[in-house]
This record gives sequence, C-alpha cells and structure tokens, in this order.
Amino acid sequence: MAELNTGDSGGGKGGKVRSKKSNAKVDLTAMVDLAFLLITFFMLTTSLSKPQSMNLGLPDKNDKTDDQLKVDERRTMTIVMGENNSIQWYMGLFETPIAGPKIDSYGKNGIRKELLKQVKAVPQVTGDAKKGLIVIIKPTKKSNYRNLVDILDEMAICGVDTYAIVNDITPDELKLVTPKTP
Repeated sequence: MAELNTGDSGGGKGGKVRSKKSNAKVDLTAMVDLAFLLITFFMLTTSLSKPQSMNLGLPDKNDKTDDQLKVDERRTMTIVMGENNSIQWYMGLFETPIAGPKIDSYGKNGIRKELLKQVKAVPQVTGDAKKGLIVIIKPTKKSNYRNLVDILDEMAICGVDTYAIVNDITPDELKLVTPKTP
C-alpha cells in the first residue's frame, strides 16, 4: 500500500525538519481470543458445587402389607409441629405419655437439649445399647417447610438414627399445637 506524504517538500527557507507522527494502533484480536480460551478453560475445569441433600428412606409404593412394627414405647418420642414455629413433644403413647406433652422451641436450648437427653437416657432405660431413640415427626398442614428442615437437622446433630415423618395426626394431637383463642 502506498503512503501519501502530505508534508512539506523541504524547499523553503531552511525550516526545521520535523519527524512524522504516526497514529499508534494496537490489534486486540489476539487478546480477545486468549481471553475466550481462558474463560472456556476455567469453565470446563472447575467443578460446579453440588446441592446438598439428605437421604430419606421411603416406603415402597407397591407394598400393600399393613404390618405394624411393635416398638417399645419407652424408646418412642413424638414431635408435633404446628403453625407459627410451635412445637410439642411427648415420650411414649399419646394416651399414656411417659413424659410430656411439653411445649418447646427450635434450636440448641429447645428441642435439641431434650433430644440429647433422651438419646442418652433411652439405652439406659431399655438396657440395650443397640436400641436407641425413635422419633416420630408429625408436621401439621399449617407448619412450614423450614421447620421440617430444622427438625431434620436436629436429628442429624443429635445422632438420632431412626426417625420417621408421619402425616396421620390425631385430633387430640392437633389440639396440642393449635393456638387457643381467648
């Protein structure tokens, strides 16, 4: 490509010779290519965070047997969850409770303290270290999902191996967690 020199031809009164100023241009094509290659490399080589989940043992849908498992009532703790973060628990059967029903709260000073106490007490009461606490969790229709997750977290924190989420709440149990109107 030819250049067009528009400067003075130098035929004048002995003026100064000035250097020609050129515009500096940088080709960024290679830089953009490199950036996209690096982005692609790091996207493919990093591991994406996996969602944390809890394993739940669910009953088989095809199993139609109504075999009731006989469980020692001294090992059973029932937690009934109501609306507005209300929670009540009792040990044993509802008609003849060993302890409770008692109103409690979520967290380390509430239900967790009682769960830890029962986890230690149940093997001593039954006389068998292999037979631990069994917790039956009964969320009502007005309880929220966050409370269910909180109580499942408490099971993991306290080391309760055997627990079940049950949706058959008796009317008497429902009265425990329904707020009393004045």
